[in-house]
Amino acid sequence: MNIDFKKSNGLVPVIAQEYGTNEILMLGYMNKEAFDLTIETKIVHYFSRSKNRIWKKGEESGHIQKLIDLRVDCDEDTLLVIVEQVGNTACHTGAKSCFYRSYFEDNKQT
Repeated sequence: MNIDFKKSNGLVPVIAQEYGTNEILMLGYMNKEAFDLTIETKIVHYFSRSKNRIWKKGEESGHIQKLIDLRVDCDEDTLLVIVEQVGNTACHTGAKSCFYRSYFEDNKQT
């Protein structure tokens, strides 16, 4: 199996899902180096598009993501990492998931 890092300027989208609950925690990106570090250390590493560097999830907060499983989509250009989320917080806002807001609830018409 080959991950296709060529389609999007060397990056692939990565969905993080919590092991046990199946809750979607976040969306990030990996380049080949971040992917290799993740496989080697079993701690999820991403590529920060804003900082233009690799970062280990939780490197400042301690809320790391321990890799349990890694799934590859049918086109081999998107990854699903199944993780143990240490600290029960994946989002930089302090929320468990980055997907804690509902578009429809926030935009109710009265």
